Amino acid sequence: MKVKVLYRCTECSYEAGKWEGRCSQCQAWGSLQEAEKQVDSSRDKKIKAHARTPKEFADVIKSIGDKNFSVIGIEEVDRVLGGGIVDGSLILLTGEPGIGKSTLTLQIADEVSQKNKRVLYITGEETEEQVSLRGKRLGLKLDNLHLLSEQNLETIIATAETHKPDLLIIDSIQVIGSKAIPGGAGATSQVRFCTEQILEFAKPRKIPVLIIGHVTKDGTLAGPRSLEHLVDTVLYFEGSRNHELRMLRAVKNRYGSTQEVGILQMGEKGLAEITDLKKFFIEHRGSEVVGGCLTATIEGTRPIIIEVQALTNKTVFGYPKRTASGFDINRLNVLLAVLERHCGARLSEQDVYINVVSGYRIDDPGCDLGVCLAILSSLYKKAIPQNIVACGEIGLSGEIRSSKNSKRVESEIKKMELLPFFKEKSLAGAAQTLFRANK
Repeated sequence: MKVKVLYRCTECSYEAGKWEGRCSQCQAWGSLQEAEKQVDSSRDKKIKAHARTPKEFADVIKSIGDKNFSVIGIEEVDRVLGGGIVDGSLILLTGEPGIGKSTLTLQIADEVSQKNKRVLYITGEETEEQVSLRGKRLGLKLDNLHLLSEQNLETIIATAETHKPDLLIIDSIQVIGSKAIPGGAGATSQVRFCTEQILEFAKPRKIPVLIIGHVTKDGTLAGPRSLEHLVDTVLYFEGSRNHELRMLRAVKNRYGSTQEVGILQMGEKGLAEITDLKKFFIEHRGSEVVGGCLTATIEGTRPIIIEVQALTNKTVFGYPKRTASGFDINRLNVLLAVLERHCGARLSEQDVYINVVSGYRIDDPGCDLGVCLAILSSLYKKAIPQNIVACGEIGLSGEIRSSKNSKRVESEIKKMELLPFFKEKSLAGAAQTLFRANK
């Protein structure tokens, strides 16, 4: 064995032949430290391995049976996971700090523990007493939940080996560290190594693991993106602290679709499922209001009817202001150009403000027509009938294209006793139909 001197990054374990002030891989400053590496000089040394017998696909399916998913009991979470938790799966739950990840995780633990299953909750950021107080505040039973405040990886794995839980929860992976590799807890190398060790422990024993990970500003350094290739499912918990709406999305799911979304509501007793989307999004609407228009979007397999509000006001500066909450500002600028070109709307002299109610964010281009009509309603000071739902994608030539799953959307609109409005071929025609007196 030969000993080679090199420099290893304490953040990402990158190895360099000479010292550098900045790591060329993770861009961390002053993170390269001198280390030694043993190099095997015998390149022709053969490694002995024993052959294994592969399993037939049909035999594996028979052994699994119909119980391949363990239903949690929170319908919105089960929907996103594809039916429930798979034995031996590794789930990464991530989101901004304070959005409600620990609250959701504790409620999941409560639902699983009520099915006579053991849950081991590893809390690295809080004490057992703090977690218990939060569970008491939320009114949870937590009968079979076992708490452990620990940050050492080897201790966590040894405890799980002895306890043999039906669900292992780690809150959060950023504070878990191991002395087997250099670097402090939270470094990319530590986060990746700890996750790999947990994966090697849980997979053979078919223990499902739920890991909480924090999002950094760039989403890379010590963030969940360094773990996405290791885990089976990546869940993003989204929402605004100023609104009660929370969205749970799967950006990776080996056992189900990534198109489904869970819609939850944050309250004093934690997160609650929103069973009646109409009541949550549009039932608060009163009489017809200028600048408001209903539109529809698809989240997974569910059509959602939401309200878009617009306000136009003559600008007092030379450059008009455009502000959007819950809508892409670049897309808004495109729609304003189309409205001015093809509908004759003098919006270059108007400040335009767009708001999607209840903290919802629109990414569906099929909502373009609803946004445009809300802007025209505010500009012409004429209300749109409150039972009209406008759907359609707007092209640069002013044409209206059918939105995706338009038949499903139309069926949902009629079920809610509303009137679909996407039969017009052009934006100018739609504007003339609704605002004929102002043309």
